[in-house]
Amino acid sequence: MLLERSFTGAIRLSGVCDDAAIAYHGAQIMETTPTTSHQPFKLRHALQLAAPQTWPASVMSVLIGCCLARTMTGQTPILMACTLLAICILMQASVNTFNDYFDFIKGTDTESDMLETDDSTLVNDRIDPRFALILGCGLLVGAFALGIWVIVRCGLIPLWIALIGAAAVVLYSAGKTPISALPLGEVISGVVMGGLIPLACVYCLTGVLDLSVLAFAIPLIIGIGLIMMTNNTCDIEKDVRVDRRTLPAIIGRERARSAYHIALMLWMASICIICAISFTHAAWVLPFMLLTCAPLAKVLWKNPLKPESRIAAMGGIASLNVALGAFYALCMVL
Repeated sequence: MLLERSFTGAIRLSGVCDDAAIAYHGAQIMETTPTTSHQPFKLRHALQLAAPQTWPASVMSVLIGCCLARTMTGQTPILMACTLLAICILMQASVNTFNDYFDFIKGTDTESDMLETDDSTLVNDRIDPRFALILGCGLLVGAFALGIWVIVRCGLIPLWIALIGAAAVVLYSAGKTPISALPLGEVISGVVMGGLIPLACVYCLTGVLDLSVLAFAIPLIIGIGLIMMTNNTCDIEKDVRVDRRTLPAIIGRERARSAYHIALMLWMASICIICAISFTHAAWVLPFMLLTCAPLAKVLWKNPLKPESRIAAMGGIASLNVALGAFYALCMVL
């Protein structure tokens, strides 16, 4: 989202997040849950907060980074690739957890919203929100711990890229005006996850900082940005109620859907253009990609992107990210 939809530097940020968030929102926690009987925090709650259904965004970004590295060197160091994947998933899970925590604290998610149990664990299962904050910070620290090894092997460049990603993790949900509440959320989440992750992966796997990777990452940037736009368009009424000025909330649902349709076409077109120019030998894959992904895109095209269709829309955009990403990766490695 992220965001929608990074390696290290998280230990200090997680500390800042812990202290600042508790200080800033502590009073609100006491006000909003003084008489609530909290349920025990279980493993399934942690999984729901981490939201594995959103992880394809991270997985596809690492996959494309690995495939680009393979085209450059002819090999992919498995241990490094797996470590990078684990770090990105941990960061993605932390974003999801922080987002649920701050949405609950600020009253964005309430029982009156049409939310499924997995979609708002803190609201529906009445979990102590402090556990979500601890989990989110723990996930960041876990990513940092793995990132130490990456820095030892690859130097400081991944650290600088990671600092940007870690800052995005915290600022995405935290503060009085988080990134997720601004009309820039789609762009920032797309660039950070769809652009910086492949850039960092290619550097860690090849030792070369090649900015042309960002051009190859354009389809990822669009696809991950669309994950956040799907969510924000479905949540317009809820966001307006709590004064979140997301792009769909500003331009309205009809214009947001029109922009959404244009982005869907640009997404698929960008893959076709890049593959036709840079991976000509694998261009024969493109017709199969279009035949496979067109039905998924058609379902999203017809989705009204309203609260009652949010679950279907989010599942559809995640599936399309996986399908298009897989074909894109295939064109690179053939």
